Amino acid sequence: MPPDANVAVDAVYRSDWGRIVATLIRLVRDFDLAEEAAQEAFTAAVDQWRASGGPEFPRAWIVQTARHKAIDRIRRQTRFAEKLDAYTAAETSLTVEPPEFDPSDIPDDRLRLIFTCCHPALALEAQVALTLRTLGGLETDEIARAFLVPTATMAQRLVRAKGKIRDAGIPYTMPDTKDMPARLDAVLTVIYLVFTEGYAATRGDALVRTDLCAEAIRLGRLVRALMGLPAPAEATALLALMLLHDSRREARLDEAGELVLLEHQDRRRWNQRQIAEALPLVEEALRGGPGPFALQAAIAALHCQATRVEDTDWPQIVRLYELLERQQPSPIVSLNRAAAVAMVQGPGAALALVDALAAGGELDRYHLLHAARADLLRRLGSAAEAAKSYARALALVTNDAERRFLERRLHEVTSGAT
Repeated sequence: MPPDANVAVDAVYRSDWGRIVATLIRLVRDFDLAEEAAQEAFTAAVDQWRASGGPEFPRAWIVQTARHKAIDRIRRQTRFAEKLDAYTAAETSLTVEPPEFDPSDIPDDRLRLIFTCCHPALALEAQVALTLRTLGGLETDEIARAFLVPTATMAQRLVRAKGKIRDAGIPYTMPDTKDMPARLDAVLTVIYLVFTEGYAATRGDALVRTDLCAEAIRLGRLVRALMGLPAPAEATALLALMLLHDSRREARLDEAGELVLLEHQDRRRWNQRQIAEALPLVEEALRGGPGPFALQAAIAALHCQATRVEDTDWPQIVRLYELLERQQPSPIVSLNRAAAVAMVQGPGAALALVDALAAGGELDRYHLLHAARADLLRRLGSAAEAAKSYARALALVTNDAERRFLERRLHEVTSGAT
């Protein structure tokens, strides 16, 4: 493995960071210590795997190494004896043999981590941000972009959230059944944001992170099952929504890895098995009362049921977005409604909505606002104005696949192509 050590370590980091950190937090009961030990273990892996080749069980190797790093850190702390005794009593050692924690403990660890991060003592935004950092492995600047806030602001939120968990003695455990509903909204929001990061990665060359999408769908299934029968409508709706979005994954990129918009996707490549599983879940969720996830799932279902883009029931999608705006007012929802309005009333009507959003300033640093405005101007024949909006979107975009798409569109409008 010598020449590929960096690639191998990066692959484990991307696919297993959340599993590893969740396991370490269970062992050491300290978010910062778990993350620092994991980072040190990954650094050690680069050197050792380059020299001697990778282990048979890479994740177990990282956990064992991080565990040793954590013990070393604990030993250097003033309360070594107290912490180490509690730690060693809580967990037996791990080896690089087939990991005994791997098949069954890991899902519980990750659920336990989500419910810990979503403790009602923490503000909702802190709950979501902390889970994205620890479970999703997102960097602070990536999370800041997801929340449309400065990186320094997000860093402070994460520090305060970890400090509150530590100082308040919030237990790293699943809540009692009677306490779960109070945390359910936050848990579902967290899972969907993990999925969203996988579906449209904030940074990097790849548009899709299949590891995060699969992780979020699995957690969605677990939470829905955990809540018992009948399952809460929004838990059912979230699972359906993720399955429907994920069903289009293979068609979102062409053979060269370039972005393909919804209207140009080969719908034969959509995963019909996932769609067939999701559609009854959408109906079940809507019967329970159309909450925000149920409305979004209904919109996704209308897209997936149409065999061609022109067969899509766009007027119904506009109505569903109007309902969603009333339930969950958000400039992102309004932007999505504007895109649907463009398909019903034309780009002019949609541009007026987008310009109003732009004037509000909340989405000024959101590249998709400027990309949407540029596309509407392009369709209206305003090439010069479209070019300005494409340039603004390019200044803000951080994903390479999206950047290449925007560069192509900018080239089209500046070169006079249609």
